[in-house]
Amino acid sequence: MNSFPKVLQIDNNASWQQLLSHTINDPQQLIDLLELPQDFLQGAINGAREFALKVPQPYLSKIKKGDLNDPLLRQVLPINTETEQVSGYITDPLAEMDANHHDGLIHKYTGRVLIIMTGACAINCRYCFRRHFPYQENRLGPEQWQQVVDYFKSDTSISEVIFSGGDPLATSDERLEKMITDLERIPHLKRLRIHTRLPVVIPQRITPKFISILQSSRFDNVMVLHVNHPNEIDHQTSELVTQLKTANVTVLNQSVLLKGVNDCVETLQHLSEKLFHSGIFPYYLFTLDPVQGAHHFNISDEHAIKIFAKLQALLPGYLLPKLAREIPDRPSKTLLHK
Repeated sequence: MNSFPKVLQIDNNASWQQLLSHTINDPQQLIDLLELPQDFLQGAINGAREFALKVPQPYLSKIKKGDLNDPLLRQVLPINTETEQVSGYITDPLAEMDANHHDGLIHKYTGRVLIIMTGACAINCRYCFRRHFPYQENRLGPEQWQQVVDYFKSDTSISEVIFSGGDPLATSDERLEKMITDLERIPHLKRLRIHTRLPVVIPQRITPKFISILQSSRFDNVMVLHVNHPNEIDHQTSELVTQLKTANVTVLNQSVLLKGVNDCVETLQHLSEKLFHSGIFPYYLFTLDPVQGAHHFNISDEHAIKIFAKLQALLPGYLLPKLAREIPDRPSKTLLHK
């Protein structure tokens, strides 16, 4: 009999740290818990060797048991196809290493700089464009953090800081507070943007302390969530967005267009409407970054444009995300529609 770590019961007493430390990372356990066919076990094992399996239990609870076509399952289940080498799919599809000027810092676009806060994530999405990123070489210890702060001080053209990762909210409130405080001392910095999936996959992460940190910050704060399918949004998500908006945080969403997950007009329409109902504005709909191991999610740009045109005919402009692709060496995201 297989012996797995005990599954933590999700209740009001479970902290986000507990839930983060009890993620499902064994393919056999995932297949057993979701009552999936054992035929998929070896493929899941092979795929997880390339990129580790990681699913938090609040997200797991949203996946329909026994349904191999569940759109949330498809985002997290490793498969054998991930081991295939496909031409054009590479380990650094956005050429981030060329812009990795200091440990933990990526400066690609004018006026804004991205900080790799941590390599940790609460969930390993199988299409992640940073699945091969050298996080160990970009760890932010005290010395590296001071170099980042000095970099911001030296360039007065920078007005926006982007916290990314991994997932920036996989770090503690105390560490976040210190970093924000350090950056607030730099006069030309105006905005803080946090890109995170944690509020969707472990909603308990939005703590009163975190809300207080943002509410007391001098920055104009923006949180960009990552929701690909309407099934990822529930009542708890709506409640936490209300808390964020009370703290004067602008909440946006970006999605990735994924084959077998959200590549139909009806799903995308429902997603935009459900996001808006929850207080979240649709921001970007990205085509897949050509990262090694994720080619099975790809949809051609031509097909993406056709889907978007149909979506555009159904939604008012304020519910329509921008269809875009990130192309290395360009000064901004490339829009794929007029």
